[in-house]
Amino acid sequence: MNAPVLDLRDTARARALDLSGYPEALFPSAIRTWRGRMVNEYASSAVFEALARQLAEARFSPELVDTCLGFAREEREHGVLCGAVVESLGGAAAAGLPDRPEFPLHRDAPPRAAVLRNVIHICCMSETVAVALIGAERLEMPPGPLLDLLTRIYADEVGHARFGWRLLDEVAPSLSAEERSAVERYLPVAFRHLVAHEHAHLPPHDAPPQGEQLGLCSGLSARALLDETIDQVIRPGLRRFFAC
Repeated sequence: MNAPVLDLRDTARARALDLSGYPEALFPSAIRTWRGRMVNEYASSAVFEALARQLAEARFSPELVDTCLGFAREEREHGVLCGAVVESLGGAAAAGLPDRPEFPLHRDAPPRAAVLRNVIHICCMSETVAVALIGAERLEMPPGPLLDLLTRIYADEVGHARFGWRLLDEVAPSLSAEERSAVERYLPVAFRHLVAHEHAHLPPHDAPPQGEQLGLCSGLSARALLDETIDQVIRPGLRRFFAC
């Protein structure tokens, strides 16, 4: 059976950017990088759609459900924007979709705890790391269309991360002992998955000279920033409510 293919070529071409003046020798590497981002961003829409369904099932407010569905739309838009970069660099905004694990419903936990497990993993962990990494990338990128595009994505990712931390602030203080224990049991698993996922997607080397102009990050610096974000932002934020 053939793997599913994400084909955004027509939509992405309509959003083409003028990338004249960028170092053309780096275009092949940049195409691979932005195509990977295209797949990752677009596929993330399914995660927020599943989270919206879980929120509804656990009887959270319709406003929270609608917010998550809005995040799904933003992630699809991010995929198109990244695809536009691929097309503008001379590549094709199409790629096979990797197998994704089934969205965890955590049936072993009470409903509110099951929701918080996923909100923490998706928003308080993954999206908070995305904010840190994209924020650092923006600081090194010169003014131009790529910086404008990355800034748009960055603003949305900030909203995704804040959603998780706000929901945690609202729900965590009222958790029962059983619910709190269920969340805490999951945190070591979430941290291990976070690190493994990020390391799998970060290059194991520095960016080439002028690579920052095209969004080619230093994997070594990004790994260090990942560790700092976990130790200085994520763990302290979670320790307000949980042992971790």
